[in-house]
Parts: sequence; structure tokens; C-alpha cells
Amino acid sequence: MKVEARSIDFIPPTERHGKVQNLFFIWFSANMQITTIVTGALGVVLGLNLSGALLAIAIGNIVGAVFMAYHSAQGPKLGIPQMIQSRAQFGFYGAILPLLLVIIMYLGYFATSAVLGGLALFGWLGIPIDIAIVIVSVVNIVLATFGYDLIHQYERWVGYLFIIVFAILTIRLLELYPPHQYFGGHFVWSTFLLAVSISATWQITYAPYVADYSRYLPSDTSINQCFTYTYLGSVIGTMWMMAIGAVAMKVASQAFNANSVTFIAEKLGGPLANLVFPIIVLGIIGVNVLNLYGAFMSTTTTIHALKPWRFGFTSRAGIILAAGVVGTVLAIWGQGNFLNNYSNFLLMLLYVLIPWTAINLTDFYIIRQAHYDIPSILSPGGRYPGFNFRALTTFVVTVLIEVPFINTTLYEGPIAKAIGGADISWLVGLILASVLYYVLMRPERLNQSHGLTQSTQDR
Repeated sequence: MKVEARSIDFIPPTERHGKVQNLFFIWFSANMQITTIVTGALGVVLGLNLSGALLAIAIGNIVGAVFMAYHSAQGPKLGIPQMIQSRAQFGFYGAILPLLLVIIMYLGYFATSAVLGGLALFGWLGIPIDIAIVIVSVVNIVLATFGYDLIHQYERWVGYLFIIVFAILTIRLLELYPPHQYFGGHFVWSTFLLAVSISATWQITYAPYVADYSRYLPSDTSINQCFTYTYLGSVIGTMWMMAIGAVAMKVASQAFNANSVTFIAEKLGGPLANLVFPIIVLGIIGVNVLNLYGAFMSTTTTIHALKPWRFGFTSRAGIILAAGVVGTVLAIWGQGNFLNNYSNFLLMLLYVLIPWTAINLTDFYIIRQAHYDIPSILSPGGRYPGFNFRALTTFVVTVLIEVPFINTTLYEGPIAKAIGGADISWLVGLILASVLYYVLMRPERLNQSHGLTQSTQDR
């Protein structure tokens, strides 16, 4: 129950602790919640039949989780948070660009999840929704302030509860609505690809904070272990909850749309119905504490680049409180038309996060092969430039080239329109950013191959 002393600084070997297996529950529990269920319903909302929606959920998560899980393996090797690593690719000050975008992402996810948490608390105790949203946010602020160890403990214990309750819910849904009765209907490839993009987006948007929860692990923790436990936790939790959402939307769209939380509680039925509301609240807390903790890390990294100082308890609590207040205000303000706005929000995030994740993974695994100068990442004037225009160029060019492939209710690009509304921008972005960054970083690759680049103590 001690408040975490460190923020964005390097975790020395003497403070490394924990088991790599704990990563499973971090990402399993973060996805075992109502927001994931709502996201799974979007495929049916778009017009897919149930079989198409479930297949899109499976493909999107299986593919998208590969990228977020490989970020997890960076934590033990470098011992620093995820987004501060971007200084090695984008430059000490250039990394502020993706940092600002990620902060917006954190606050957006915090707000959308807080709305559902408020609905669950309202259904459970009858508290007015606005007040309920505030209560859930306060719990998240306390958890995020305590930090890394308490977050790991929370996610592990609520994970056991989620397995029991959602297993019962799944059995009840299968009894009430045998899925084979709803598999018929028209299948449209363009809509299917758009649904795959939504599921892949869900996984890839975790990428900017995955290493935050593995950075305290011993430096000799294997990449395969980090990848496997992170991947399985995220994929199993997400596919399970999204499948529930797809089935619920197909068999009872009106009731599910009206209040997804109440629908889940009613279908569980009996005395267990009252248990659904606190379980959903616990699930929202489980994912929103990650959003708030990530917002703190990214905000601290941004401030540190502009004015380096050591962040103590006061600054830590102040930044977390400020982020929590902003997210709570957004949640109270943006409650209407939730499903439609949330779909657009997910898709718009994808276009800017894809280039970042491609650049970061290409740099870590292919170009520098995990050899970084940690002091230069943490302090200005070191080996890494203020701005790496090769990375920034890759980022901007990739986003611009993605635009014609975009398909959202806000905008449909000409290429997406030409191929029937399919959205393959995420595939285009991953491939283009990886290749372009690899080509532009040729001088660094040559230095690596000739042994001119020496890694410092980073473990």
C-alpha cells in the first residue's frame, strides 16, 4: 500500500520485482468490462450478421494484439515507461507530438468508460448518474496515485471475480439465445473489413502504455514470456466480452441499445442480477485506472521535456487529479449518442496510433535491437537529437496516405468508397510506416551493422 516513488525514471536492478505471469491478469481484467462489450456490438450495428461479426472480432483481436504484446516486452529490457521511449525514435522534443495525441486518447477512453461506470453505479444504488461518474473517477484517482503495485494487485483479484460472473452470464445467454439461430443473413466484405478494423483498433490503442506495466520486471525476463502472457490475457478477455456484445446486439438490439448495463444484469437474472452492477463498476475501474495512470505518465514525460525536474508525490497527485477531473468533465458532458460517438472515436484514434506503433517496434526490434542509451532518453543533449525528422516525416506522411483509405461516419476516403466502404487504412499504415522508417533510418542501421553504435547499461 505504499505510493509508487518513481514515475518516468529508470527502474534500477535493485527495485525490479514481480512475476511475468501477472501480465496476463493486467490485460485480461482490463478488457473484462462493459466498454469491451459495447465495442463488440459495433459489428452488428454496422450491419454484419452474427457469424461475420464474431469472425471480425476474432481476426481483429488476434492480429491487433500482436503489436501491443510486443510492446510489453520492451518494459523489462529498458526499465522505463512506454511513451518516453519515443524520444529515441522521434527525438527528445519531437516525441511531444505523439505524446499529446496519446494524452487525448487516454482522456477520451477515460471519459467513455466513466459514462458506463456511472450507469452501472446508478443501476446498482440509484445514485444520480453525474454523481456516480464522479464516485467512480475518485476511486480511479486513488488507485492511480498509489500506482504500479496496487494496480497489479487490483487487476489480479478482480480477474478471478470476472471469470466466475461472466462465465455464468455466457451460459445464460447461450441458453436464452442459441447463437445458431442468428447466424443467417447477408455478408458484406466491406463491412466485415471495417469491423475487423474496429477490433484491431481496440488492441493497438493499448500499445502506448503496455510497457508501463512490465517495466519493474527483472531485466532477464524473456521477450517470449512477456509477449505470451500479455497477448493471451488481452486476446482472451477481449474476444470473450466482444462476443457477448455482438450476441446481445443481434438478439435484443433495442434493449441493449437503451441501456447495455441493465440488459446484462437482467439476463444474468435472479439474485445474481444485483451482482452484475458492482462487477461492471469494478471492470470500469480496472480499465480506467490504466487510462489515468497512462495519462499521468505521458503528461509527466511531456512536462519533463520542457522543464526537466524530479516528480515527487505532490506533482504526481496533482497531475493525476487534474487528468481525472478533465476526464470526468468530458464524461458528464458527452453522455448522449454514446455508441455512435464511440465508434467514430475508436476509428479516428487508429489513424494516428498506427504509424507510432510501427515506428517504435521497427526501431526496437529491427534497427537498434533493444540497445538504447537510457541516460540520453531521460536527459536532453545526449545521443538522441531534439527532433528526429526522419521519424516525424514517416509519421506525418503515413497519416496523410491513410486518409484516402479511411471510412467513418465523419469522413469516407475515395479509395474506401471505391472498394465498397472497406477500411484497410490500418494495414496500409502499418506496412508503410515500417518500411519508410526502415529506409530513412539507413545511417543508423549502417552504424549498427559496423559496430559503431554501443549500447549503455539499460538493464
